[in-house]
Amino acid sequence: MSTTPVPAHFPDVLRQFPLAGRYVSAAPYGSGHINDTYVVHQDEGRPAPKRYVAQRINHNIFKNVPALMDNVQRVTAHLARKEGPGSRALALVPAHGSRAVIRDEFGGWWRFYDFVEGAHTVDRVTNEAEAREAAGAFGDFQAQLADLPGGRLQETIPNFHHTRSRFENFRRAMAEDQAGRAAEVQPEIEFACSREADSDVLLKLLAKGEVSERVTHNDTKINNVMLDDVTRRAVAVIDLDTVMPGLPLYDFGEMMRTSASSTAEDDPDAGSMHLVLPYFRVLVEGYLASAVGGVLNATERAHLGFAGQLMTYENGLRFLTDYLQGDTYYKIQHPRHNLDRCRTQFALVRSIVAQQDALGRILESIQP
Repeated sequence: MSTTPVPAHFPDVLRQFPLAGRYVSAAPYGSGHINDTYVVHQDEGRPAPKRYVAQRINHNIFKNVPALMDNVQRVTAHLARKEGPGSRALALVPAHGSRAVIRDEFGGWWRFYDFVEGAHTVDRVTNEAEAREAAGAFGDFQAQLADLPGGRLQETIPNFHHTRSRFENFRRAMAEDQAGRAAEVQPEIEFACSREADSDVLLKLLAKGEVSERVTHNDTKINNVMLDDVTRRAVAVIDLDTVMPGLPLYDFGEMMRTSASSTAEDDPDAGSMHLVLPYFRVLVEGYLASAVGGVLNATERAHLGFAGQLMTYENGLRFLTDYLQGDTYYKIQHPRHNLDRCRTQFALVRSIVAQQDALGRILESIQP
């Protein structure tokens, strides 16, 4: 759960949005690492209050907020047109003057969404049905955006899943050792360096035209899919800040990293982390059964397992880099939080590598 308290000037922010009803309360909401998120209750004189989601965008991470919000506006409008009446897709609430985002007196950027009622998120996959729903939701999301008009989306974080760039960032952090921590993480540094060649595999395939760039979500955790409270079916994909050009394999790999893993990414016991093969199978089944299944080529399908290995390695690099730099990117709850995250990711990489043959057999057995 987000713990950043509601700021004192929040009523000033509220006045810039034409919300229904009278303000009742706001409270921290969700479990995101980056933005500050709040659920807002408005009294409309109904049995249940009208709810909104308010977010203060972390402009230290997202350097060009107007570009980010241009992407979000385009994507949410396109999804609403695709899904038609009754859509429960994420919907922006424009500020006065039809602005997608406003800036407060302290320089903070704010946006509002309609709250998706009758649905919930889960932070970890607890059964195969949830994993299949997540895979299908993100696959359909990619397919719905295949004909997004208006040209190429802007990169909200340049080189977000460019693993070679991530490795070079790690290399610089290791050399500079700003927080004086390199000596204590030599095993992690050695492992990171031993897998350097993985950084270039998908980039080389892209350069040769064997895989294709598309509009992708780029943060395909299960908690970015809203599930209906009754049916448990996916109703909306959320957290659109990293929707931009990317590879479908990045999205599948991130799903595999987060939804087919045996424990939380910040489990202090890295020995508890391994790949759960039955969850990998249902992720493949759900993804290939979605609308995107018929779009992927043979090279992309063959690299689904490697994609999970790569995204896990990349995230391990990012956590290790942040630890070496003094924890400047991710929110942490204790001083070794990023190191714990790094160690679980590297343990998961080892598990994926050890099960490569099993992954290959699963991929061969499932056809789109």
